[in-house]
Amino acid sequence: MNVDELIAIDVHTHAEEPCGCHPDDGYDDFQAAMATYFKAPYKHPPTMRETTEYYREKKIGCVIFPVDAERETGFRRYANEEVAEIAAENSDIMTPFASIDPAKGKAGAREARRLIEEFGIKGFKFHPTMQGFYPNDRSAYVLYEAIAEAGCIALFHTGQTGVGSGMPGGMGMRLKYSNPIHLDDVAVDFPGMPIIMAHPSFPWQEEALAVAQHKPNVYIDMSGWSPKYFPPILVKYANSILKHKMLFGSDWPVIKPDRWLADFEKLEMKDEVRPLILKENARRLLKI
Repeated sequence: MNVDELIAIDVHTHAEEPCGCHPDDGYDDFQAAMATYFKAPYKHPPTMRETTEYYREKKIGCVIFPVDAERETGFRRYANEEVAEIAAENSDIMTPFASIDPAKGKAGAREARRLIEEFGIKGFKFHPTMQGFYPNDRSAYVLYEAIAEAGCIALFHTGQTGVGSGMPGGMGMRLKYSNPIHLDDVAVDFPGMPIIMAHPSFPWQEEALAVAQHKPNVYIDMSGWSPKYFPPILVKYANSILKHKMLFGSDWPVIKPDRWLADFEKLEMKDEVRPLILKENARRLLKI
């Protein structure tokens, strides 16, 4: 990846559609509800190859990952190996992260080590609400240990989610798991593991800012929301004491970088802070 030629690095993009695996029953209803919630301009999520075409055309690098939520949702996961292989074919644009349900315990830790060693995985995506666990549950620590010993990144969804929004019972999604304060324990117990808290963490924004300010290994990605809806306190911290810990993320495909970047241009950000958020902080964190 030639970062100098990129206008930005998007640290939060989803690999939604496996190439050669028809979605499970209920999957289309779930995706339709997501598209309605985000007012997303698609009838069906893009494949990774379609994602590659978009990002290469826009000259934006991206971190891409699936979400392993088989246990809670019943939807088969997108194979981490396929995500890594397609990303490797497009390494000028893509950096691969994997996803493993922490409930898989030691088997999950073995998978993580194999993915790192054999497929060049650089980080791991967790979605506490979709995966049904508290991030500081000790049962997840065996997986974190494998991630930390390899120097990889752990990225956690935080705050409310569009997943299941408007569906009966919220599709069984429990918001309580994604309070960012639970990541304070993880940051204490794994001080050498970089942690990214994804999204403005509504309704726990101040908890997220407190953890990121207090713990040197914790960052925030600003994905999932248009910048015009960012809470003032998030903008204030991004412009000041957390300017080196804020990362551009879109939440592709539900939010396109074009929309995010256009709204970010209108945000009252210091000139010296914009390049940090758009590219330089991610470049340093991802070591590219």
